[in-house]
Amino acid sequence: MYAPVPELNLLMELQDRLGFESYADGFGLTEFGDTSGIEAGWSKDPEFVRALEPFAQANGSGSMYALWRLDDRTDLATLPVVVFGDEGGQHVVARDLRELLQLLGYDCEISVDWDEAYFYRGDDHEHTDGHEAYVAWLDEHFGLAPADDPEAVVEAAQHEFGDRFAAWYGPYLPD
Repeated sequence: MYAPVPELNLLMELQDRLGFESYADGFGLTEFGDTSGIEAGWSKDPEFVRALEPFAQANGSGSMYALWRLDDRTDLATLPVVVFGDEGGQHVVARDLRELLQLLGYDCEISVDWDEAYFYRGDDHEHTDGHEAYVAWLDEHFGLAPADDPEAVVEAAQHEFGDRFAAWYGPYLPD
């Protein structure tokens, strides 16, 4: 078992079959709960670290996704997904894991900076080799389609959790 999250275990099975970064541009599951990147780049405060469950590389340059334990819910898949940028910035990008799975179906690396996290795909963008297999997997296991408008997904997550996330991390992270 990869993680205490059934959705991520299913995704790891797919990744084992297709390969790291082969089904969503720049994305790959990493060691679940490995907080070393969070501690090295953001904060070693135990309260900060305890509230985050890193689980994936978000893009090819080293940004990472984590589940944010904003409360005591037991179904980790229902927690908001946050991204920590390799060059700075931290943002809520999905209201839950299934929304992130839909974003991955857009098959484009996330860009993260201090002000925002966003997906941009140019007209000449080519899908990853495993994209079609991922889209079929997403439909088969969850009845979901890829996000057509990733900006709307990120905006909805920011609207619901952005201010709360910023208020939470504020005391731990220097300006």
